[in-house]
Amino acid sequence: MRNYKDSDYALNKFSQGIVYKFADGIVEVTLEDYLRDNPDKTEADFMELKALSDDIYYRQDRQEYRVSHLDVSMNGMEDTVADSAPAVDEEPDQEDEGRKALAAARRLLESGKLTAVQKRRFMLHFFKGLSTRQIAKLEGVHQRAVWDSLMWAEKKLKKIYGQ
Repeated sequence: MRNYKDSDYALNKFSQGIVYKFADGIVEVTLEDYLRDNPDKTEADFMELKALSDDIYYRQDRQEYRVSHLDVSMNGMEDTVADSAPAVDEEPDQEDEGRKALAAARRLLESGKLTAVQKRRFMLHFFKGLSTRQIAKLEGVHQRAVWDSLMWAEKKLKKIYGQ
């Protein structure tokens, strides 16, 4: 786990005051500072601001996480793992399997067994290489909706591939 001081959210959450982090330092506004500078305010007002700042930092932290993990594909980390070179005697079999899978995918797309949404998402994922996150962002839907569409398309593909 990373150091809580590296996270603005954690730093603010675990401090007594409201934390402002700048490039050249950190400023913490305590309850006493707030009440001294705002004599017409109460402790409840301070706690409301503290909760608001926690929420803002939390949202920023979640957004940073989402942006930093956009390129993870549906099945995990296969995009980041380099395949080793196949053995010489396996190469023709892999090429044949690849052709067979591509032919099955084309048959599936032409079969009419996919909805328009499944077809579009299938093509974006399997032919364009987009992750479920990227497709969801493009379409303005939840990533789970994209994943579900791809799973249904994959089930239909397996039926065709097995023929």
